[in-house]
Amino acid sequence: MTDTSANAWVSSTHRPMGFREFVAIVAAIMALNPLALDLMLPALPNVSSAFHLSNVNHAQAVLSVFLTGFGAGQFIMGPLSDRFGRRPILLGGLIVYGIASLLAIVAPSFETLLLARALQGLGTSASRVIATSIVRDCYSGRRMASVMSLAMMIFISVPVIAPSFGQAIMLLAEWHGIFIVLLIYGLLTLSWIVIRVPETLPLTERKSLTPREVAKNFLQTLTNRQTFGYALAAGSIQGILFGYVLSSQQIFTGIYGLGHYFPLAFAAIAIGIAVAGFLNSRIVGRYGMRMISHSALVGQLAVAVVMLVAALVGWLSLTLFMILSTASLFSFGLMFSNFSALAMEPQGHIAGTASSLFGSITTLIGIGVGTAIGQTYNGTLVPLAVGGVLSSVVALLVVVVVEKGRLFTPHNKPI
Repeated sequence: MTDTSANAWVSSTHRPMGFREFVAIVAAIMALNPLALDLMLPALPNVSSAFHLSNVNHAQAVLSVFLTGFGAGQFIMGPLSDRFGRRPILLGGLIVYGIASLLAIVAPSFETLLLARALQGLGTSASRVIATSIVRDCYSGRRMASVMSLAMMIFISVPVIAPSFGQAIMLLAEWHGIFIVLLIYGLLTLSWIVIRVPETLPLTERKSLTPREVAKNFLQTLTNRQTFGYALAAGSIQGILFGYVLSSQQIFTGIYGLGHYFPLAFAAIAIGIAVAGFLNSRIVGRYGMRMISHSALVGQLAVAVVMLVAALVGWLSLTLFMILSTASLFSFGLMFSNFSALAMEPQGHIAGTASSLFGSITTLIGIGVGTAIGQTYNGTLVPLAVGGVLSSVVALLVVVVVEKGRLFTPHNKPI
């Protein structure tokens, strides 16, 4: 695409930012969440030792509590942003995130650390809702899916490098240093937003915050077959990802004995999502969101079945596990951005509320499934494999119901 042709469809709503800066800052905002999550992975054994936890699985609460705050917070961020605009809610969320990072640095007990993590999750819930809402304010249809894919391609690189970065931080400052880095990143992102990000929601599009109006918007979102259905499907699939993330440190160090090298294996597998994001941004305009995401969902189910069989018969070597996990995350990358775009497309007039509900539903379902997988970890890969098959089947059944049995149908709605 030439600069001239690109200018013909690039939204003027996000001026003074150009298209590249818009995608970059959306990715930076979205990266707050995976950065706060994945930097902590190498630190879990240290946190467990520092607070003398009796069960090593309990250290996963540092991740699951964060995700719970992230999911629950999105319920309120959407209506607030639809009423007061995107900027003030985003800035407020980043301030909460910064305060929580400070609290985590000085936490005297494991309970205080969990409180700080819940507040961090609450703060990043604003970034999740607002990032999606800003994109929806400026674009729709396949344009929106393309922008989301480009942003995801950038921010998904975070899980690739975050565990290794977290390991490096701990060599210099132990696990407390991770929260110092998160605080600095939050401050830099806050400054960028203050200087460059405009308000993308016009005053004429603001919604009332009365209980009746909020309930009406929630109901309108929940009763939309496409929005609610794809939220359920995305949540089921996200459960596989969360289960993998929560268990990854124990899998790579406990089963495969990689020790401090586990971030390298984690990074190699995470490349699957980054490649999927780039590929989706290039092909979604040609093939459509349904064709790509439905094909990826079938592929994910096939991968999950192969992993389960291999785990049960004891053939799941490190090499095969990495190949299957990379394929699974590749499928996830093709599904999630398109599921998000499909869910949000009918909700342009209440993008903030719809985005908040979509984010809450997907995250809370995902963390419920992921926590169940993580807490049943028993030194084998069977719990992860079983969770992958069940979640894939549920997601496929939901999509079949949403689409009334017509899968792979190209999305030809005018934009």
